[in-house]
Amino acid sequence: MKDIGRVITAMVTPFKDDGSLDYEQAKKLALALLASGSDGLVVVGTTGESPTLIREEELRLFREIKAAVGDKGSVIAGTGSNSTREAIETTQQAEECGVDACLLVVPYYNKPTQDGLYRHFKAIAENTNLPCILYNVPGRTVASLASDTVIKLSKIDNIIGIKEASGNFNEISRIIENTADDFLVWSGNDNDTLPIMALGGYGVISVASNIIGNQIREMIDSFVAGDTVKAAKIHRHLIPLIDVLFKIANPIPIKYAVNQIGFRVGSPRPPLYEPDENTANLIKETLKKYKMDLPVD
Repeated sequence: MKDIGRVITAMVTPFKDDGSLDYEQAKKLALALLASGSDGLVVVGTTGESPTLIREEELRLFREIKAAVGDKGSVIAGTGSNSTREAIETTQQAEECGVDACLLVVPYYNKPTQDGLYRHFKAIAENTNLPCILYNVPGRTVASLASDTVIKLSKIDNIIGIKEASGNFNEISRIIENTADDFLVWSGNDNDTLPIMALGGYGVISVASNIIGNQIREMIDSFVAGDTVKAAKIHRHLIPLIDVLFKIANPIPIKYAVNQIGFRVGSPRPPLYEPDENTANLIKETLKKYKMDLPVD
């Protein structure tokens, strides 16, 4: 299996002024992120505004970003759905686009049981050759993937890990303790990355790395190298910025921040809009206190 990477950016999706998807800017952003600390990219995740993209846009993004990136980094396609059939079809189509793995969010709105969640993810994995990464984010989905269900799913060969954004460290600890060493746990919340690494986690699928990828990379590399003092110092330094980036619903703040530093990615698609004046000012003032890693022409 290809090494997916420890630092993966959940990249924003650039739009033009008319609201259409800007594929050329998306390719530029993908390469810029890989040049500033990221090992790989999640395309069409929550941060990429998956709820407002149509299938045709998603597949073209997968195809064009993978063609632009080549072997410079991994491309992970967000292909999850609250419909098992739709998730299978999208995952198969993403596989045809040449992506390296898929990210499968817990089904939202319809609130399946744990047995239903197990059958859902098992069915997707059985219908693709792609490595599958589970994505537990109960703040978005209501339903949460229980540790026992994750442990059971980890025994399926091509389910290789989980993005954990539950903030439930007891459950995350149980997953790490009761799965094989090659089942990887990525933090799904930027402020949880170092604590999850301390429990035995592998890395992060990050929002903040859209703008501070090198610093997140340095924190993780320091921890892996045994320099926990340095890692903790970087973590503490970054927390105020991370807090601001989640002041209102992601990806509104991070997209505003990327625009502010000079890399144009457009406004979010409705029903998401630009941040209110107070939040916008807070983001701008906070950015001034930090070094930005994203290269801007």
